[in-house]
Amino acid sequence: MTPRRDGPAPDDAAHRVVCHLDRLPEERGMTLVELSERVGVSVVDLSVLKNGRARAVRFSTLTAICDALACQPAELFSVAPPRSGG
Repeated sequence: MTPRRDGPAPDDAAHRVVCHLDRLPEERGMTLVELSERVGVSVVDLSVLKNGRARAVRFSTLTAICDALACQPAELFSVAPPRSGG
């Protein structure tokens, strides 16, 4: 998982996927550093995902995160309701 460095894509405004890496590791008594070690992904990359700045996640990474947290993808991600107005 590598963050893009060339700026946001035009469709980023429609992105409403919310990652719950802020609470899931804590609920399981695990730090982000420990999760990073278990998953084999850098803390920086997990932070990018956690803070909603990731543009993509490999299935292998998602699988490793779910295995480490004993969760399903639906527990890790949700979709926020559309914003009203515009």
